[in-house]
Amino acid sequence: MLTLLKINNLALVEDLIWEIGTGLIGITGETGAGKSVIVGALKLIVGERANHNLVRTGCESCSIEAVFDLEHTEAINTVLNASGLGPCENNQLVIRRVIDTSSGNKQFVNCSPVTLSVLKQLGQFLVDLHGPHDHQSLLSRERQLAMLDAYAHATQEALLCANACRKWKTLQAQYDELANSERANEQEIDLLKHQILEIEEADIQPGEEQQLEQRYRVAANSSHLVETASRISSALGGEDNSALSHLSEIARLVRDLEKNDPATEKITSGFNIALVELEELERNMRNYSEGLEVDATAMAILKDRVNLLETLKRKYGNSIADVLAFKDRAAKKLQHIESRGEELELLSTQIIKANNTLQLAASKLTAKRKRGAPKLAGKIASHLEELGFKRAHFEVILEQLENPVTSGAENIDFMFSPNPGEPAKPLRMIASSGEMSRIMLAIKSTLAHEDAVPVLVFDEIDANVGGEIAQSVGIKMASLANNHQVIAITHLPQVASLANCHYAVSKEFSSDGRTRSRLCRIENDERISEIARMLGGNSSSARQHAESLLAIAA
Repeated sequence: MLTLLKINNLALVEDLIWEIGTGLIGITGETGAGKSVIVGALKLIVGERANHNLVRTGCESCSIEAVFDLEHTEAINTVLNASGLGPCENNQLVIRRVIDTSSGNKQFVNCSPVTLSVLKQLGQFLVDLHGPHDHQSLLSRERQLAMLDAYAHATQEALLCANACRKWKTLQAQYDELANSERANEQEIDLLKHQILEIEEADIQPGEEQQLEQRYRVAANSSHLVETASRISSALGGEDNSALSHLSEIARLVRDLEKNDPATEKITSGFNIALVELEELERNMRNYSEGLEVDATAMAILKDRVNLLETLKRKYGNSIADVLAFKDRAAKKLQHIESRGEELELLSTQIIKANNTLQLAASKLTAKRKRGAPKLAGKIASHLEELGFKRAHFEVILEQLENPVTSGAENIDFMFSPNPGEPAKPLRMIASSGEMSRIMLAIKSTLAHEDAVPVLVFDEIDANVGGEIAQSVGIKMASLANNHQVIAITHLPQVASLANCHYAVSKEFSSDGRTRSRLCRIENDERISEIARMLGGNSSSARQHAESLLAIAA
């Protein structure tokens, strides 16, 4: 349940610390006193978007904090774990929101920052809010099916049916896409075959591009290379005035020096080595220039090969590796397209299997719904009778669909006739707001044991009712409080008198000219006075009536 609500600088509420008990919690007060701020705060706690206009005038920010004590934490912990947060400790969940006019809005769960989406996910397991216009959800066929499934204990069957339908739709979409692309694929097949053949015929070898570029560069510069190598060879070993001829004379002198003074060998050994190296260089240059001749045919072949590789790179990638990778992708795509017949056959088999699964899941769901529908209608009708619809008719009609959909194999309509002799019509067509409030309360009472949301908030849903019916509405709310914590914001003294705890909201005007809302628990004489006010005044007869209502409630 909700054990604590703190509000700071939200609208008219400057500072509120509200410790909340169990059972039916009644909140009353004059119109405009600030009762709606309580509902607004709870809406913010469960993920409603915040407006900066909510911040109290003259303040930079406002904050709302709620503490929940939970009996069951499985669903809450699933959301927390999926959001990267730790599980609840001591079965307690703390939610805090801060609305700042300058730095933006923030929200926290157990002191960790979270997104608004996480709050909404958590909120659906914590608080169920019902206002004067929230009954619109009752008019939705989807919502009506969910109510029937909850009552008939068919929620698991509904989930299996929805999953089976989604799987069948996915497979059918894949089949249709593949089948419809068959004609367009013929041109694509021709193009892929051409691309693959063009790359394959090039017979590209690993590392070929680098070697080829080197050979082509040498061949293209062969004349210059031959000339340069020949000049080096002539300079070293030519007939006239060459380096080696001069070095031969020096070698003769070195040998003479060594002959007369063997000790000079240490000095001249380097010259002998250099002379051998230069002679070797001269031979290598001569051999290099003689072997470098490239004929025109070989040159043309090299040029054509280089041009071919460049063309392939322009078409299929920035490098030869990219070209080969393109060929592999094209081959896989071609294989996929050409094997679509086999894939279509496989998908067809899977579709039949998925459809059988769907039909079976839908039939199981239908069986539970058909058994539960009349029981649900009877139970709601019984509660409606207690809420003043003495001779009303309520019926749950299931309309079989030709094929199952995500929500099952049938549509639903809650049929209602408030007066005898009139045919029942769909709820969305006939009910007034006063009737819808009571119908919603009857449905909530019927589903009280199946509804896992612990906190129910009714915001003036008892509008447009009074007298004996108002007493019945209060009794229903009190009955719901046996299974839930029920917070009822009400103008009806009959409802307020049945509350386990009664709080009054009032306005205060301070010396600084500001208006503040206060929430105070009232008991004994204060409570009699408040209920008397709700009855029309604080006369002795109103007070006696108030005392009578409290006595009846007790």
